[in-house]
Parts: sequence; structure tokens; C-alpha cells
Amino acid sequence: MKKALNETFEELFGAGGEIRAYFAPGRVNLIGEHTDYNGGHVFPCALTIGTYGLARKREDKKLRFYSMNFPEDGVIESSLEDLKPAEEAGWTNYPKGVMWAFEARGHKLPWGVDFLVYGDIPNGSGLSSSASLEVLTGWMLKDIHGIESLSGQELAVIGQYAENHFNGMNCGIMDQFASAMGKKDSAIFLDTSTLEFEYAPVVLPDARIVITNSKVKHSLVGSAYNDRRNESEQALKDLQKVVHIETLGDLTEEAFEEHKMAIKDPVCRKRAKHAVYENQRTIKAYNALKANDLEAFGKYMNASHISLRDDYEVSCDEIDILVDLAWQIPGVIGSRMTGGGFGGCTVSIVKNDAVDDFIEKVGEGYQARTGHRAEFYVVDVGEGAHRLS
Repeated sequence: MKKALNETFEELFGAGGEIRAYFAPGRVNLIGEHTDYNGGHVFPCALTIGTYGLARKREDKKLRFYSMNFPEDGVIESSLEDLKPAEEAGWTNYPKGVMWAFEARGHKLPWGVDFLVYGDIPNGSGLSSSASLEVLTGWMLKDIHGIESLSGQELAVIGQYAENHFNGMNCGIMDQFASAMGKKDSAIFLDTSTLEFEYAPVVLPDARIVITNSKVKHSLVGSAYNDRRNESEQALKDLQKVVHIETLGDLTEEAFEEHKMAIKDPVCRKRAKHAVYENQRTIKAYNALKANDLEAFGKYMNASHISLRDDYEVSCDEIDILVDLAWQIPGVIGSRMTGGGFGGCTVSIVKNDAVDDFIEKVGEGYQARTGHRAEFYVVDVGEGAHRLS
């Protein structure tokens, strides 16, 4: 892989100088969806697929970008003196946003870069290709400019800041945190209100994590995502009139049931119910995994999907069909949508001897009911972002 990237880099940008290589993974969230901007817990893990980057420092302020995933775009040129979002900038808005965020947070960038990227995360899958690219860019900038003081956590925060304020997507911290801080064979139990976290071993001796890509991405994901965030914030404001809380994640299920009628809008009430119950589910699922109770973990995954479908309303017909098909197969411990919603992927934990049956039956059933052909990835849990030797 690195050899092919290097050849393309030198062909486009010329040989010579120190060309450095980096990798930042995508992520899958096992449970804890749409809790990260509601002050709750999430439980993602980094994958072994992600975004590769090669970069070389320049002596001027020029930026030259090339993606091997979008060769038709050619080399896209810009400058550190022109860091503003633009529709015609396409995918380069993500690395440019991180550069802008570095400078906005006081980390001056004196040199431009030649920057080549290649990602093997399926496009539109909801496995966080954008966060992977943001974290990759952050690692590259930290390394090339010698900003040793920046931790992985801070790079995650910078990536989220860029996505929120440069690209206008009101995402929480989970995706960037998982990409920056991932650990092989472990998921991250992260309290998004404090950024305190623990690693939990994900060693499944008799099962595998299977991601199923619906190959569908509905166009309303960006606007609907922001709508859900606004609805959750309105619910929080209503609740704060009757109970002292900072976030929805501060509430237990019992406290929510006691005070829920303070939320005037019934839609906002449903959104808050999901945020509160999903946070508590995630805590219970983490404890179940620590106790090696995989069956309980699977039940929490299934309940998570029902809540995302009915209370948060971020699923869609195609994803619901994939989950329904999965639930019917013996050997499936748990299955749910993962990611922002409205398409993308499901995540399932499947016993080893049922994986082939799962792929065959879910694939056939999904195509028969939707006309779409699903893709399946039997994944391993990988390391967070790092420089490649």
C-alpha cells in the first residue's frame, strides 16, 4: 500500500524531500448512538480500515491536495492564506477545516504541504471517513510542524471543532475520539461530558463483529442530524426549568420519567427519552461486556436499535430490514444501526459458526426486499491514528 501511495505522490508532486506517511482509522460504534452531543456515554472502537496519507512540508504557504479515491478531481491547489469553506473545494474542506481549526486555536502553521490521501472506508457507509480524514490531517500537521504538546484527545477536539464550525456539521466528539484514541482489540467507554474514558477489551473468542452496509445514504442526513440536536437541546432547556442538570446524560430513566412532562413538545420528549435511555443502556452494556456477558450486551444492542427507530427516528426502511433479517438468524447475539442514521450500516455480533449463514441469508433477504445488494465486512478492532514507519 505504502509503495503504491509513494509512487503516486512522487509522480504528482515530484521526488525529494522527506515524505511522511500516516494512518487514521474509521470507527464503528457498538452502542451509544446520538448520545455524544447529549452528554452521555458512547462505546466505539477503531477499525483496521481508514485513511492513509502521505505529506511533505513545503517552504511556502501553498497547499496541494490529491485523493486517490477521486482521481478525476486531479490536484486541488489552495493556500494557508485562503482557509474558508467552499462547495467547489469538495473533500478538501475537511483537511482545510482542520488547518483552519489549528490556527483558530493558536497553533500557527508556517508551511504549506503536499498531501496525498487514500481511504478504504466505503463511501457513505457511516463508518466515519470524514472524522478519519480530519484526525489524519491533525496528526500530519502536529508531526510536520513539531507541535509536540498536542495529545490525541486534543486532536480529536480540533477535528470536531473543524467539522462543527468550518463544515457546519453539528457532530459530537465520538467519531474523532475513536479515530485518534483507538486501541487494538479494545472499545472505548467514553463519557462525552468529561472526556474521561476507559478501554474495554473486545475479545470475542466465539464471535465476530460484522458490519453490513446498506449501500443507501439518504440526502437528509445532514439537516436531520442538526434537527435532532436542536430538538434534544430544546428538551434539555425545558427540563432545566424543573431539575438541576447540565446535560440529558445526567438523568437516570427514573428521573426522566418523573420530569418528562416538563418537555412541552412531544417530539422533543421522544428525542430526550432516547438520549437518556440510550446513555443508561450504554453503561449497562459496558458492564455486561466487562462481566463477559455477551448475551446481555446483545440485548442492549437490540434495544438501542428500537429506540433509534421509534424515539429518535434516525433509521430508515433499508436499515430496519437489515436489522429485522439479522434478528431472525440463530447465532446473532445482537444487531443495530450504527452511525448517524438514514442509511449507512448496521453492526452485528455474530457467533463464528453463523457468520457465513448470516451473510448469505441477510444478503439474499435484503436484495429481495429492497433491490439493493448489501456489502458485508467481518472486521477487526484496530489501533488509533499514528505515523507509519
